[in-house]
Amino acid sequence: MTIHDVWYGDSMAARTVRILLYPLSLLYAGGWQIYLLIYRLGIKTAQKPHKKILCIGNLVAGGTGKTPTVVFIANLLQELGYTVVIGCSGYGSPRAEDASAAPEGPLDPAEWGDEPAEIRELLPDIPLIVGRARVIAAKICAKRYPDAVLLMDDGFQHMPLAKDRSIILDPPTPNTLTFPAGPYRESRASGRRRASLVVPSDEWRFEFSPIRFTTAAGTPIPAPPQARVLTAVGRPDKVQRNLQSAGVEIVEFIALPDHDKLEFDLAQRQQDVPWIVTRKDWVKLRSRCTNDSNVVLAERQAAIEPSEELKKWLKIVLG
Repeated sequence: MTIHDVWYGDSMAARTVRILLYPLSLLYAGGWQIYLLIYRLGIKTAQKPHKKILCIGNLVAGGTGKTPTVVFIANLLQELGYTVVIGCSGYGSPRAEDASAAPEGPLDPAEWGDEPAEIRELLPDIPLIVGRARVIAAKICAKRYPDAVLLMDDGFQHMPLAKDRSIILDPPTPNTLTFPAGPYRESRASGRRRASLVVPSDEWRFEFSPIRFTTAAGTPIPAPPQARVLTAVGRPDKVQRNLQSAGVEIVEFIALPDHDKLEFDLAQRQQDVPWIVTRKDWVKLRSRCTNDSNVVLAERQAAIEPSEELKKWLKIVLG
């Protein structure tokens, strides 16, 4: 049983484990409130080394569409005339422990992380600062790009760094418990109170485009009638449901842990039907794939609507 089975499963075993873990969730939630109180009372003070910091975060562990939303917001900010720098944690990579400016050009996911490598492919002209040391990342941004908006991919719960505003993705979920019995990093009520803007809400909608299927080279193609699927993302169950909704019959579904290194060659596996992967997976698989003719990328674009109202809000809060 995986942790996602525990959090979202309907089986008797999953429900039993959630009940057993519930006391630990209460302790976790209480500990988080104490952590917040330390900053509210001024025992610790958040730093603000850069002028404009906008955080795109979530309250649960992965799978909310945060990175596609960062891409969407980055494009909006550029349309409004802002210079944008994106800050990523680089989770699971050697660069994650500190913070450093990524070089231009394609990024090696083994060194910089899969999400920074994915963002660089989608937004090749936007500078990236990678690492979990968010205060250091903001200092790097202030030194190199003093007039830019630092757009943070995650980091809402990183209290040492003060943000100007935070947009939080919090789609409905049947389990609103905190770790470990549920997916929430902090209590849902507390997180929503701290956020500047919560999506979805009465004012804001969170929308995804239909799945776009392409070859590994980027040529658009119809949805394969049958396919095998390999993915290492936060919510593989969503990938499975979305592909099935697009009319794909899934012959085999392989779900590995989020950020798995995917150190094997797809061309050496069964080739009777195409292999579908996400871009986040493909940035890691590409260098090892000796023949990508049977690989299909599945992507969806995210949007916060109404986007014109969001543009107005961004102009007001960022100046």
